[in-house]
Amino acid sequence: MKSSLMEQQVRMRLEQHHVRYTKGRQRVIAALSRAVGPRSAAELHNDMGGSMPVSSLYRSLAVMADADVLAPHHGAKAITRYELAEWLMGHHHHLVCVACGGVDDVAFPPDLEATLERLVSRVAGSGNFTATGHALEIDGRCTDCA
Repeated sequence: MKSSLMEQQVRMRLEQHHVRYTKGRQRVIAALSRAVGPRSAAELHNDMGGSMPVSSLYRSLAVMADADVLAPHHGAKAITRYELAEWLMGHHHHLVCVACGGVDDVAFPPDLEATLERLVSRVAGSGNFTATGHALEIDGRCTDCA
């Protein structure tokens, strides 16, 4: 998605939640738009060259997650990682390294995604549950940790 369009969409979403789109929050969005998967607060702080106080970063992450601009993922080693919400970046899944905690995005080809959607519906239906979406995280070891 083009950066200017994304900026407009984020600004509008934050305004709907009565949240200002500060320079710091703009830097967080820019850093996450360049990331190859969800990032922890420490990783973001490093990615941003320490340009934002850690306390402000945590506050911005929480505010933007509450406004559904960011999606938090509570993963390996109890580290929360953040990424841009699915409505901004599109549907995808994650490969999670159980050794280093790294997370990579992976998009499935349409036929595999359709198979997964049928499986999700079947599993949900067996529990008298209506699925409204899904996210798959596959645990394993990345090539560096294998």
